[in-house]
Amino acid sequence: MALDQVEVMKHFGFDRFPVVGHDRGGRVAHRMALDHPDRVARLAVLDIVPTYYLYTHVTIGFVQAYFHWFNYLRPAPGPEDQLKAEVEARAAGATSDIQKEYLRVQRDPANIHGMCEDYRAGASIDLDHDKADLDHKITCPLLALWAERGAMARLYDVISIWKERASKVTGKGLSGGHNLQEDVPDQVYAELRAFLRSS
Repeated sequence: MALDQVEVMKHFGFDRFPVVGHDRGGRVAHRMALDHPDRVARLAVLDIVPTYYLYTHVTIGFVQAYFHWFNYLRPAPGPEDQLKAEVEARAAGATSDIQKEYLRVQRDPANIHGMCEDYRAGASIDLDHDKADLDHKITCPLLALWAERGAMARLYDVISIWKERASKVTGKGLSGGHNLQEDVPDQVYAELRAFLRSS
């Protein structure tokens, strides 16, 4: 996924660029900064710690907060069928146009399968790649933002964990939940704007 995004940016004339990623997007951005350090000028990750850290520091708190990570690893089509049923049930009760649009995209069987495959890769080949790079730190400036009301803040010292993986780390907790960009968009915008404009 990281290479795909690098190629898209190159197609549009950007050889070097900042990257901002939330959740899985942050995980892809993390990989991009390791694999393509000459391309990523600055990196912001929202409400995550590195996947390798999570899978090598499994606690009951992590399993309870992120049980779906383990559920979606099971062979197809079990998790896919379960997700499809859950999305259909949520779609039946959706009231806002935003919810309906999210669920329209989420109902696509190809998207559901892709999401499960992504979790399967996160616990297999992605871990192999991350383990191979444990001696390499991200060299560009990295901003970590996390949800003060979320599991990351409750379970982990987010900033310290990122300092193990990158050499120039700043960050802070924000007052929203996991979907920071929706819960506290003004705070996220202010932090990202300041980070991306700094030299």
